[in-house]
Amino acid sequence: MVILKNDAIKQKIVRLAYEIAEQNYDAREIVLLGINNNGWRFAKLLQASLEEVLPGKSSLSRIRLNPAKPNVDPIVIDNEINSLKGKSLIVVDDVANTGRTLFYAVKPLLEIIPAKVQMAVLVDRMHKSFPVHVDFVGLSLATTVQDHIEVHLGKSASVALA
Repeated sequence: MVILKNDAIKQKIVRLAYEIAEQNYDAREIVLLGINNNGWRFAKLLQASLEEVLPGKSSLSRIRLNPAKPNVDPIVIDNEINSLKGKSLIVVDDVANTGRTLFYAVKPLLEIIPAKVQMAVLVDRMHKSFPVHVDFVGLSLATTVQDHIEVHLGKSASVALA
């Protein structure tokens, strides 16, 4: 069952960009840290919208981690970690379920002192097992633990309950 289609996703991204701008109006730079594949794609879309709201104030980096084994495989950030000191960081993923992926994505950020660390997701499922608070949410869904959310980001973007 399709929950969001392309136009609705675009509207949510624009709204999220304005929310991020409002929460970070005094930041020198906002760094979006997109997680793996869909989080990275979502972060790129979010950055494009944020650039329209705050031209020249955002940049993009990727966090690579294995959500299945985040405590075993190394978590890698494309940027030099020290280059993120004192900046507003926003960890971006497509779906937040238990919060485990977002929780582990913050691990390398503990080596530095950023100005702020926030979380942004397109869909928040509200099944948190980890101490994670999502600051910017496109859509909150009350689902069962057995439900699966599929997010497709591209020309015909959609969010579906599978």
